[in-house]
Amino acid sequence: QVQLVESGGGLVQAGGSLRLSCAASGRTFSNYAMGWFRQAPGRVREFVSAINRSGGSTYYADSVKGRFTISRDNAKNTVYLQMNSLSPEETAVYYCEARYEYGSSWWRKRDEYLYWGQGTQVTGSS
Repeated sequence: QVQLVESGGGLVQAGGSLRLSCAASGRTFSNYAMGWFRQAPGRVREFVSAINRSGGSTYYADSVKGRFTISRDNAKNTVYLQMNSLSPEETAVYYCEARYEYGSSWWRKRDEYLYWGQGTQVTGSS
């Protein structure tokens, strides 16, 4: 079993940066690929970014590519999402999620993630 706790959300002005953290419990963190999803009011939960178990492969939604960077520190059981050049379009609750690696395009298949946290609110102001 994995418990995930997100932190680092908040209010940022347009063009600002924010770093989200997701702390995982247990000793099996390295068994899981990790992803970040976000959900805005009235919208479906959408894929943002993902990273494989070793951290050697990363994936991004086209909308955030070049601005967001995902990373992980398996020694600390933590995954991060560095978000730069933020705008109001990034306003959403961000969720950290865990899953096994398998299948094509595994990183963006929301229904196959096994665990998720409570989320952290990110608000971009103009």
